[in-house]
Amino acid sequence: MAYQLEKETAISAVMKAAKLCQQVRKDIPPALEKQDKSPVTVADFGSQAIICKVLKEVFPDTPIVGEEDSKELRQETSQDTIKKITTYVQEIIPSAKVDQVLDWIDYGNGTVSHRFWTLDPIDGTKGFLRQDQYAVALALIEDREVKLGILGCPALTLDNGDTGFIFVAVKGEGSYKMSLSGGDITKLQVVSNDDISRFRFVESVEANHGDQIQQNAIAKKVGITTDSVRVDSQAKYGIVAAGEAALYLRLPSPKYPNYRENIWDHAAGAIVVEEAGGKVTDMYGKPLDFATASKMNDNRGVVVSNGLIHDSVIQALNN
Repeated sequence: MAYQLEKETAISAVMKAAKLCQQVRKDIPPALEKQDKSPVTVADFGSQAIICKVLKEVFPDTPIVGEEDSKELRQETSQDTIKKITTYVQEIIPSAKVDQVLDWIDYGNGTVSHRFWTLDPIDGTKGFLRQDQYAVALALIEDREVKLGILGCPALTLDNGDTGFIFVAVKGEGSYKMSLSGGDITKLQVVSNDDISRFRFVESVEANHGDQIQQNAIAKKVGITTDSVRVDSQAKYGIVAAGEAALYLRLPSPKYPNYRENIWDHAAGAIVVEEAGGKVTDMYGKPLDFATASKMNDNRGVVVSNGLIHDSVIQALNN
């Protein structure tokens, strides 16, 4: 089996980070503000620190392109925050020290290369703060392809009633889910067009993350008659991969016409869906480019489907 060590290491890292996130959720600290004004909690930094430490111990020469860095935390005014982050990390790694945690966070300051990890330590931070959906997303890109994706969704409840999953996909080996609490590993398959109860679509909760008017219009054009299910984070990819929705649309927001998506917001989810039999492209049908820069500068929008309706969606978008 390809990438076995990478898969085992990544699963371990994401499960540890998910455990930290679940602990933080019991007592969410005040959100900080990054320069772009999006909220970020100590869980983002703690999650990144843990994952980067685990990855670097096994793969010291593989860069990590992560969302966070410790620049603001190293300022004198942030001492209480980094101490709080370290306390949470110590629940997972008891020997952790403040300076080590800062350094582990900055392991995520790597650059795109022929082989690298990309990490979003908490995708859907607003959902996390609302006690709603979020994801820990980690992917390995090599030779311009996503080879491995791990998606931890601690708050996701699927139709079987269970809550808390990790999605795992290796290129050419299928896509699987397992419970964060243990149990059987289940192979995933996207939904067919005939399963009316699951022939629905998902989109972001935040209106500014897409064009909800156009997204709903496109969904109706391809035969989806129910209202959208609005979900934070890459949990949407997990929902499509698990066969509980046929479509996820993230079209450019009219408010931010020049915005380009970050690779860590989609890489792990994309391979999870594709290995379950689905398809992921931009709104023009082009493959998503995860291997050139930290942003997908040559792509516009994201279309995720069960594959069967993909061409119809792209046609509807461009007519």
